Amino acid sequence: MDAPIAPEVAVIGGTGFYTFLDDVREVDVETPYGPPSAPISVGTVPTDGGPRAVAFLPRHGQGHRFPAHRVPYRANLWALRSIGVRQVLAPCAVGGLQPELGPGTLVVPDQLVDRTTTRKQTYYDEGAVHVAFADPYCPRLRKALIDGAPGGAVDGGALVVIDGPRFSTRAESRWYSREGWSVIGMTGHPEAVLARELALCYATIALVTDLDAGVEAGEEVSHAEVLRVFGEHLGSLREALRGVVGGLGTDRGCACSSSLDGLELPFALP
Repeated sequence: MDAPIAPEVAVIGGTGFYTFLDDVREVDVETPYGPPSAPISVGTVPTDGGPRAVAFLPRHGQGHRFPAHRVPYRANLWALRSIGVRQVLAPCAVGGLQPELGPGTLVVPDQLVDRTTTRKQTYYDEGAVHVAFADPYCPRLRKALIDGAPGGAVDGGALVVIDGPRFSTRAESRWYSREGWSVIGMTGHPEAVLARELALCYATIALVTDLDAGVEAGEEVSHAEVLRVFGEHLGSLREALRGVVGGLGTDRGCACSSSLDGLELPFALP
C-alpha cells in the first residue's frame, strides 16, 4: 500500500457521505480479519491551516452491500488504524426511544447498551486482555460533535444496539424506553469497543429518523421513512462533520490513547 498522505482522522458513515472529501484516492487495505467493507477513501477537508488529510470508510460497503449484522467491523477498524488513523467519528441513523427525541433530532450518546448476540466483538481471543469500557465514547470527540452539530445536539444518552436487520417489536421498544435509554440503532456495536481495543478515540453522532415502534401508538417503523428523513438532514450533517474533523487537534489529551497501557497483548497492533 502506498498512501501519499497519512490521515489521522476518519469518518465511518453511510452512502450519503461519499462526497465528504476533496481530492479523493482509494486505498486497498488487507487485514488479518479479511478486507474492510470497501476500499478506504483518503482525501482532504479544508481548514484554516490548509487541507487536512481524512479517511472515509462506508460502513455498509458500496451500494449498502453489508447489512448491519454482517458488516466486517473488526476489519474496518483495523484497516483504519493501519493507515495511521487515531480518531474516528461515526455518524449513524437511529430510532428515538423517548417522545422528545423525534425525527431530525441529533444525539451525541455518552453510553451504549449491547443487545446484539451474533457479532464478534473483540480482537483478543487469547490471553487476559480486559479493556476498560465504562465510558465507551471519547469525551473530547463528543464535545467537538456537540459544539459542531447544526442547530444543536442532545448531550448524552444511551444508544441501544440490536442485531437487526428487523426493527424492534413494540414490546421490545417499550422495554428499552422504560429503562430510560435514548436511541436505538444497529451499527454502534461492536464499533465502539473495537476502537477502544485499538486505543482509538471514537464517538458517534446519531440522527433520529423515527420514533421506535413502542414509543407511540402510530405506524410501525419503515425502511423507506428512515431513508427519507436521513436524506432530508444529510447535507447539514455532512457539512457539520467537515467542520468538526477540520478543527480536531492531534494532541489526544484523553484516556483513549492509553487504554491498553499495562496490558500484555497477544500480537502487535498495526
